[in-house]
Amino acid sequence: MRFGLIVGEALAGLRRNISMVISVVLVTFVSLTFVGAAILMQTQISTMRAYWGEQAEVTVYMCSPLSTSANCVDGAATEDQVEKIKNDLAGDALSPLISKVAFENKEATFKLWIERFGEEQANAFGVENMGEVFRVTLKNPQQSEVISEAFSGVAGVDEVQDQRKLLDPLFSALTVATYIAVGVAALMLIAAVLLIGTTIRLSAYARRKEIAIMRLVGASNRSIQMPFVLEGVFAAFLGSVFASAAVLVGVHFGVEGYLAERVPFMRPLVGMSDAVFVVPVLIGIGVVLAALSAGFAIRRWLRT
Repeated sequence: MRFGLIVGEALAGLRRNISMVISVVLVTFVSLTFVGAAILMQTQISTMRAYWGEQAEVTVYMCSPLSTSANCVDGAATEDQVEKIKNDLAGDALSPLISKVAFENKEATFKLWIERFGEEQANAFGVENMGEVFRVTLKNPQQSEVISEAFSGVAGVDEVQDQRKLLDPLFSALTVATYIAVGVAALMLIAAVLLIGTTIRLSAYARRKEIAIMRLVGASNRSIQMPFVLEGVFAAFLGSVFASAAVLVGVHFGVEGYLAERVPFMRPLVGMSDAVFVVPVLIGIGVVLAALSAGFAIRRWLRT
């Protein structure tokens, strides 16, 4: 089998069907871009879950003079109630689950209010209207429900807030977006496969006389099929290269350049190292699907 001749035939076929080749490149580009986006989004979700799962705290807010929950009908938490929470957290039942407990008195809470909301708004409430806060970091974040159950409804406790539950809606939204990207990518990949098959059949029909002559002179099926397979692979390869470039550019400018500055709470974000890892995956998917589609199409046409 002469490789140079086969490549020449493949290039000639690409020139004859340039409009269809451009269509294949564009469809492959769009579909694989969605595939790359879906992979990166799933990587982002996994990274954020791992990071925030370790960082997430269970926050126990004690009653303040301004609290309105059912546990705070008697006003601010007393010293005895605050001490009871401290003892419970340090007790034999909960301490084995806890990595760290940070206690903030009214003065410390007031300073945090100044940092977050500004001095003017913090002064409007005053130090005396602040409540004590316990910030509990668990050894195993999956056990956060234990802390919530232990202190919910306890006298003097205004609210028990699990940060993991606050992040769940964000993770759910990202997961739904990933499913949508996968669905669109799957539809576009099907379109690309069908378009590659159609392109190969049209190319074979246009060269039917040449194929008949090759059969008469004893050319093998492989030597006849290979130029058509290369046509499909080359077009899909170009599309996958463009898709890879789009993913790299999107991560560099869109994620590292834009989101990293404007959405700090989503850190750690995917980076160029993740995008570079996706590139061979996209090229591999494009080339393999094109080879299978083109090979099946030309074999089926030759049997007719």
